[in-house]
Amino acid sequence: MRARLTLALIAIPILGVLALSGCASDSLAQDYGNGGSNYTDNSGLPVVISADKRTKAIDFTGTTVDGKAFTASDSRGPVTVVNFWYANCAPCRAEAPFLQGLSEKYRSDGVNFIGVNIFDQPAGALSFEKTYKITYPSVMDVDSGAARIAFAGAVAPTATPTTFVLDAKGRIAARIVGQLESQSILNTLISDTLAESK
Repeated sequence: MRARLTLALIAIPILGVLALSGCASDSLAQDYGNGGSNYTDNSGLPVVISADKRTKAIDFTGTTVDGKAFTASDSRGPVTVVNFWYANCAPCRAEAPFLQGLSEKYRSDGVNFIGVNIFDQPAGALSFEKTYKITYPSVMDVDSGAARIAFAGAVAPTATPTTFVLDAKGRIAARIVGQLESQSILNTLISDTLAESK
């Protein structure tokens, strides 16, 4: 009995190594699978904040990937979606098409999407945007940290990706920490917040 238990305890780690070896050629996927320190491991479920519980408006300034000055309050719409990301973040890559798709869907409603890049230099961020055909602006936050400071207390600064839905007053209406698994949850959050301003 003891010999069988010992053998089982040895087999478990070996199976784990074998399971990960299929990802060995993709170091990014392997790092994500191993709980890479810069990725959030949350499920992507939303936290919704009712209008009477929302606090101050979020505002920050910065420079976009293409070198333009940016002020969040000047880019406010009936809804603003803010997504924290960086180029080598595997879940950021996975959710990029969902964000772009929703930005196109809600453009005619005046919904604004803003990316906040927390790690890259412009060349790396531009490469990501080109690969995933991202058309909404991203602010480079690696040096100033202005956007992360503006959202301080709402989420840990290392939880990437994180997506916020801001209402017409610029207040946090909802937050999703972790990868968007589909468009549906964020789509609902946007449409519900949009309905408040009508």
